[in-house]
Amino acid sequence: MRSILAPFHAALTEMPHIVATVDGSRQRTWTQLGARIRRLAGALHGLGLQPGDRVGLLAPNGDTFTDYLFGTLWAGGVVNPVNTRWSAAEIGFSLTDCDTRILLIDPAFLLLLPVIRDVAPALQHVIVTAGEADGCLALETLIANAEELPEHSRAGEDLAAILYTGGTTGRPKGVMLPHRALMAYAADLANSGESAPGTCMLHTAPLFHVGAISGFLASLLNRTRHVFLPTFEAGAVIDAISRHRVTDLFLVPTMLQAVLDHPDFAAHDLSSVKHVYYGAAPITAALMDRAITAMPRVGFVQGYGMTETSGSISLLKPSDHVDPAHVRTAGRVVSSMQVRVVDPQGNDVPLGTTGEILARGDAVMQGYWNRPRETEEALRGGWMHTGDIGRLDAHGYLAIVDRLKDMIVTGGENVYSAEVEGALASHPAVAMCAVVGRPDSRWGETVHAEIVLRPGAIVAAEELVSHCRERIAGYKCPRSIAFRETMPLSAAGKILKAELRASA
Repeated sequence: MRSILAPFHAALTEMPHIVATVDGSRQRTWTQLGARIRRLAGALHGLGLQPGDRVGLLAPNGDTFTDYLFGTLWAGGVVNPVNTRWSAAEIGFSLTDCDTRILLIDPAFLLLLPVIRDVAPALQHVIVTAGEADGCLALETLIANAEELPEHSRAGEDLAAILYTGGTTGRPKGVMLPHRALMAYAADLANSGESAPGTCMLHTAPLFHVGAISGFLASLLNRTRHVFLPTFEAGAVIDAISRHRVTDLFLVPTMLQAVLDHPDFAAHDLSSVKHVYYGAAPITAALMDRAITAMPRVGFVQGYGMTETSGSISLLKPSDHVDPAHVRTAGRVVSSMQVRVVDPQGNDVPLGTTGEILARGDAVMQGYWNRPRETEEALRGGWMHTGDIGRLDAHGYLAIVDRLKDMIVTGGENVYSAEVEGALASHPAVAMCAVVGRPDSRWGETVHAEIVLRPGAIVAAEELVSHCRERIAGYKCPRSIAFRETMPLSAAGKILKAELRASA
C-alpha cells in the first residue's frame, strides 16, 4: 500500500526546480521544500518524537502546512491538525485526547496558549511558526539547526492522521485515518480525469478539514502548484485566481455563493479556472444552477462523503452537471468504495427507495481514537453507517436526501429538511436558509426555517410559505420563519444546525 509521501518523492524527482508552493510573496521549489521537510523531521526527532506519536498544528492555511504534513510523516509521526475556530478549551481537549505532545502554533493564536497548556498538561513542546515567543521554540531556528533525517517509512495501515469531528453535538471524536485510507480517495479523485498535470490549486478552505486535505493530496498526485490563502474571503479568492492563474479550487457551498455574490466577480479574469470542487455540505439546486450559468466553461465536481471516509464516497463529474437526469444527485460511487442503502433493520432497500447509506472500502477509517464503543457502532457489520438518508438509481447514481438527525417527524410524516431548503432557496430574495424541527406538543415537531435575505431584499414570511406550497406538499412547508442577518457557520463553512435548534 502506498504512503502519502510517495507522490512527494515523485515530485522531488520529476520537477525539483519547479515552484511547489506560493504563500503571499514567498515561493518555494520542490527542492527547497524537500530540504525543509527533512530538517523539520530531524528537529522533531530531536525533540523526542517516536514513530506513531502525534503532532498538532494550530495555524491558518499557508505553506507551513506542507512543512508540517510532510515533515511529521517523514519523521514517522501522525498529524493532528487543529480546528482554528475552536476555543482554547476545545483545542486542549483534542490534544489531550490523543496525547499530542508537540504543537506547532501560528503567532495569531498565542493568546490561547495559557489555557491550552492548562487543559493539555502533557503538551511538552510548542513551536511558534514565525518569529519568537516566550516559552516556545522557533520553527525557523529549529529547521536551520537540525540535521536532515532519513525517512522513517510508514504506509498502508500505519496511522497517518487523526482528524477531529466538529464537536457540534458533544465532545469531538478523533477519526483515525491510515495512509491506506487517505491515499485511496486521493487516487480516486486524481484518476477521475477531472484534473491533470500542470494545474494550480488554490487552498482557501481550512486545511484541517478532510475535504481540503484530500483535495491537497489528490492534487499532489497530479504534480500541482499550491497557492495558499490564510482564510476564506471572497474578494481575496477572486484576486488570487486572476493573479496566479488558478485552475482548480475547492469550495464549500457557502463559499461558492459568496464568490458569486461578490461585486468584483465579473470584473476579474477568471478564465484560468478549469474545475471547481465542492462538497462538505448540501448544495441547493438554485445555487448549483446559478454557478453553472455564471461559469459555463468550468467543470464542477461534487464530492459526497465524510471525515470517516477520508473524503468522498461518490463524485458528480462535470459531464453529470449538464445531464438533467443526474445533476441533482451526488454522482457515482468512487472505485475504492462500495455502498448499500438499508432500512432501519439493516436490510437492503429496492433501487429508488430511501434508506440509510452504508459504505465500506479502502478509504474508510480505522475507527475513533480511544472510542471502542462508538467505533463498533459506526462500523457494525463491517460497514460505515453514515447517518445520511439517500437512494441509489439503476444507473448507480447516489442521491442524498438528508441527514438522519436533520429529518423532521411532524404528525407522523417524515420531512427532509434539505427538500424544504431547496424550495426556499429557489425564491430570488433568499440568500441562505436552514430548516430544523421545532418541538411541538401536538405534532411532535413542526417545520421551522431560518432565513438570510439577499442585500436589499424584502419579503414576507407568508410569501415564502406560498412559494414553498407551489413546490412541495403542504405538510412540508414551514410553520414558522425567522429572519436573521447571518447564519452560524462552522470553520468548514457548514451551517451549525445544532445552534439553530437550540434557539428554535
